[in-house]
Amino acid sequence: MPDFTLENEHHGFICGVDEAGRGPWAGPVTAAAVIFDQSRLSPQLAQDLNDSKKLSAKKREGLFDQIKAESIWAVGQANVEEIDELNILQATFLAMRRAVQGLSQKPDYVLIDGNKMPPDLGIPGNPVVKGDGLSCSIAAASIIAKVTRDHEMAALAQKYPGYGWEKNAGYGVKLHQEGLATLGITPHHRKSFKPIKKILGIE
Repeated sequence: MPDFTLENEHHGFICGVDEAGRGPWAGPVTAAAVIFDQSRLSPQLAQDLNDSKKLSAKKREGLFDQIKAESIWAVGQANVEEIDELNILQATFLAMRRAVQGLSQKPDYVLIDGNKMPPDLGIPGNPVVKGDGLSCSIAAASIIAKVTRDHEMAALAQKYPGYGWEKNAGYGVKLHQEGLATLGITPHHRKSFKPIKKILGIE
């Protein structure tokens, strides 16, 4: 389970950053940045935090509200046009920079989930492989990013029914593939991704 070991190696305001939505065929990539004041954090929340992928949707929803109430947090996104223009990795870095820049308190140090630091962040930090299972701040950021993005994809599913985005969040599962086969692509599909390029006849 994640804890505050990595955060406690540094001084000042320590921020955890994670993203959701690098792999889907549709929708934005979403990043979140979270800073906790450990002296004010409820023990129950600290105990419940985990990698968002290891939590049920119901558990994530509950933690989403708790994290927002007990932290300084912000969300940043890169939209489909930016993903297609920059590539998914650079768009993810852009979303992360936007999340960190959106915080009401500038962090002194940043812990980023993954194996690379976003360029031009302007704040010292380090990448942490599988950080959402190690750091409470990164785990919290993973939950904020995932729930925010899931809500957005569910809202888009209302406008573009037939792809199952309310269930699959834009990942290329069978229902999404069937929707593409019968309905074609939407403005929210990533045209730089191979399956979508194939449908468009670009490949």
